[in-house]
Amino acid sequence: MNDNQRMIAIGLMSGTSMDGVDAALVETNGTDIHALGPNLSITYADEFRSRLKPYLGRKPDPHGDAEFVDVVRDLTLYHAEVVNRLLAESGIGSDDVDVIGFHGQTVFHDPAAGVTCQIGDAGLLVNETGISVVSDFRSADVAAGGEGAPFAPVFHVAMARDVERPLCVLNIGGVANVTWISPDGGAIAFDTGPGNALLDDWVQRITGQSCDEGGRLARQGNVDPGRLAVLMDNPYFDLPAPKSLDRDAFSLAPIEGLGLEDGAATLVAFTARSAAKALSHIPAPPVRWLVTGGGRHNPTIMAALRAEMDAPLAPVEVVGWNGDAIEAQAFAYLAVRSLHGLPLSYPQTTGVRQPVTGGVLHAR
Repeated sequence: MNDNQRMIAIGLMSGTSMDGVDAALVETNGTDIHALGPNLSITYADEFRSRLKPYLGRKPDPHGDAEFVDVVRDLTLYHAEVVNRLLAESGIGSDDVDVIGFHGQTVFHDPAAGVTCQIGDAGLLVNETGISVVSDFRSADVAAGGEGAPFAPVFHVAMARDVERPLCVLNIGGVANVTWISPDGGAIAFDTGPGNALLDDWVQRITGQSCDEGGRLARQGNVDPGRLAVLMDNPYFDLPAPKSLDRDAFSLAPIEGLGLEDGAATLVAFTARSAAKALSHIPAPPVRWLVTGGGRHNPTIMAALRAEMDAPLAPVEVVGWNGDAIEAQAFAYLAVRSLHGLPLSYPQTTGVRQPVTGGVLHAR
């Protein structure tokens, strides 16, 4: 048992899928999870998503143009809105919450160049909620030689204490990442490849819709084996773990010329095949795969994953976790760890030279 003070924290997450903001309440001392409270999600308006998207995949100008400044402000106000709604609907006062873990929106990630950028105005969030905020979780890891991602593994390990191991927790967000947890609770983590981002981009470009709802389009299509082979012929998949990706690390060029449904089917196969490739980078096969993130709601992705894996695969809900809240819960947990000076990342999860803490406190 950790003797650090138990705290109530709200974690926030806006992932690379750019669908909206998740918020979740957690009681923890930074090691033990004492309670998982209510959670809430809000969706970005299409108009805001269209304003945000041009800033993904490039390092922001530190001075910012006027539109960028407005985007950061509006992004932060979405986060403030979900916090205040969560408090109101739960009957919890802001004085009852010790800290908010504010991940912000990743817009650019290039750890080889020592850069990872998450946008958001932590000071504004403090003013709008009346709660202290920990932000900028990833920079210390990158500065110390790490990949700066993935960051949820330490929380996955805490959640999996009573789950049979070795275990793989696969998060299918915009980018997919895996946490392999050993029988003794050690972890190896890395980005496996694309999650939903390429598929979303493909569908939006052709139809104007934000995603392949329910996997309907991909289910109607046929995988093009040659195009899939080209997509998989990427040196990233042979790099040793830990390793990480930017949302836009992969291109739609290999599927140009395919029809809508066949392109969607091929991209789903790419997500599943690259996730299965992760088996070559872990010490022992898992007894099961638990899937979190938005991709678990896509039955076509889940079917493709099951076809690639040799072990049972199911959504995290089968062990009582909430896959819609787990990323937000993780950043609540990490915020408390940051306040207690505990490590957020490890050599086996981000490649950092030694365990490091991180985060920047903005006190109310």
